Amino acid sequence: MELQHVNVKVSLPSPGGIDPEGFIPVFHGWIQDQVLEELLIDVASYAHVINGPGVVLIGHRADYSIDSTGGRLGLRYNHKAPLSGSNFERFKQSARAALQACRLLEENPQLKGLRFNAGELELFVNDRALAPNTPEIRAACEPELREFFQWLYQPIGFALELEKDPRQRFGARAKAVGAVEIKQLLERLKG
Repeated sequence: MELQHVNVKVSLPSPGGIDPEGFIPVFHGWIQDQVLEELLIDVASYAHVINGPGVVLIGHRADYSIDSTGGRLGLRYNHKAPLSGSNFERFKQSARAALQACRLLEENPQLKGLRFNAGELELFVNDRALAPNTPEIRAACEPELREFFQWLYQPIGFALELEKDPRQRFGARAKAVGAVEIKQLLERLKG
């Protein structure tokens, strides 16, 4: 099965005191300087929506957001345009883009020591028609998800939890069994 519209979310382990609207000027700066591989266009705030998309940096092919869906605050990368290659390559591309954005946010002095949890990544498909969250889709795609996270989190290992609620998008959450840094994962994702 060819999976498109791959999203990756990297959580913030201690979201207390973080105001999503504080990311608006940072995202505007990213647009002005075009600091990412994506063509960046605009910023929209949905911070008033509980457990919603938060603050969204809109791009031509992909969006980035400080997102609180599922009651978990984090950075979400949403690839909107079709990508060629294998599912493994699409997973790599989305994870690399999400983690690069996290690294830039962590390095931004305006955000005062913000740290993302590289040891916990959510990967899901933002297309219910292409990949409905059914037992059949989960069974068909679980081996590819396991292969990707095993490669990404080697040698420390990981635990994988598939989203089983059919009302939610198809995807999974991987948790590394040891400490891992964004820098380490980005190094692995280079190739």
